[in-house]
Amino acid sequence: MNEPQPETTGDVSADGAAAARRADRYGTRDRRDAPGIRRRWIPATLIAIVLVAGLGIAFLGFQKYGPDDIDAEQLGYTLVDDSTLSIRLKVTRDDPSRPAVCFVRAMDRDGAEVGRREVLITPSDSGTVELTTIVRSSARPSAGNIYGCSDRVPEYLRAG
Repeated sequence: MNEPQPETTGDVSADGAAAARRADRYGTRDRRDAPGIRRRWIPATLIAIVLVAGLGIAFLGFQKYGPDDIDAEQLGYTLVDDSTLSIRLKVTRDDPSRPAVCFVRAMDRDGAEVGRREVLITPSDSGTVELTTIVRSSARPSAGNIYGCSDRVPEYLRAG
């Protein structure tokens, strides 16, 4: 098949006219507007945004679900009578110079809470403290556990 030959003349104005016709037909494209060059920053920007968001979520998750300042471990419990439970616990604090409070509870056979007590852990020299506390219950307890600990001690528990 015959291919049309491009118009070539030694005249510069003819080449300029042909370029103008091509530009009218197909448009002009500057090297800066090339798709490969112009859009390379989009994936890099998206990757940077995802990394920053991931680091922010990791930081917030670590603050909320990371290691606790106060760690409580139940060492055991003893049924004293039909309305009393003795619970042994070990509390480890990052800052033993600050008081803490732990909530312990007694539960019946169905797992319902039948007694609760707030235990004040006073400041000490040791980071780990073992203690035993008594929980009174409204029904016969069958188990006991530590509900949680906090360094926000209520005013009514503080020695004044």
